Amino acid sequence: MLQQYNPKNAEILISINGNLFPRTAAKVSVFDSVVQGGDAVWEGLRVYQGRIFHLDAHLDRLFESAHALAFQNLPDRAFVRKALFDTLIANDMRDGVHIRLTLTRGEKVTSGMDPRLNQSGCTLIVLAEWKAPVFPPEITLITSAIRRNSPAFLDSKIHHNNLLNNILAKIEANHAGADGALMLDDRGFVAEANDVNLFCIRKGVVYTPYPNACLPGITRGTVLEICRNYNIPCEERNLSLTEFYTADEVFASGTMGELTRVGAIDGRVIVNKSGKSVLEVLQGHYRKLTSQEGTIIPANSDL
Repeated sequence: MLQQYNPKNAEILISINGNLFPRTAAKVSVFDSVVQGGDAVWEGLRVYQGRIFHLDAHLDRLFESAHALAFQNLPDRAFVRKALFDTLIANDMRDGVHIRLTLTRGEKVTSGMDPRLNQSGCTLIVLAEWKAPVFPPEITLITSAIRRNSPAFLDSKIHHNNLLNNILAKIEANHAGADGALMLDDRGFVAEANDVNLFCIRKGVVYTPYPNACLPGITRGTVLEICRNYNIPCEERNLSLTEFYTADEVFASGTMGELTRVGAIDGRVIVNKSGKSVLEVLQGHYRKLTSQEGTIIPANSDL
């Protein structure tokens, strides 16, 4: 497995609706919507050197996803920020940390699908763990038979907790002995991997699929911004699997693993014919951003 249990996380404190609980006592109701139907939205954030990277962008997406799902009685942005900071301060976490921020539709008065059964407001969970980037320097992918959802079904631009589409693809990768699963859209173009966005580099140009059937990830957007700022040619377009097989470089992007080289897809080794690595340049710029930018974690919770 790419992720492993870290004993440092045995005694962490977890925030639920602004209250801190030990790991073993942090629980939500069996009537909560996340249990009843995966009815929740989430964000993954990373902490670097006392800063939360791209905090505002993640909170924007969290609230946009909640609005798209018509959540009612949401906590305000200041409450979410304070819950995040309080959790990090209580755990003395300032570097090498990954945060799973979850907002559910909340607890129902009785089991059922109807959102009108949710009458007590949303549930906010802040789970911060000691966790370095989970990917090794290079990973392998297989192409999954499971297609990525298009907006005609469950729009992937809603960062929701119903991840069975992705989990089924990951199961295929596990059985094939690969690190992850490349997922195609309903027309057969590359969409993304089961948990990361994908890029390929051909003749010095950085390409990534249109965000039609994939989440337009925040790290993905950062890569495109780096390209624009440093005059590295980049383009979003429909990309076939063959274009990934024959690319000079392929890489994955995501908060959990940053920018990670893909060494092979479906047994096809990615051979860099150009003699230079654009990916290494991008990785250098990304590391510089994470070392300099982000929202500073306050010294105490008196906000």
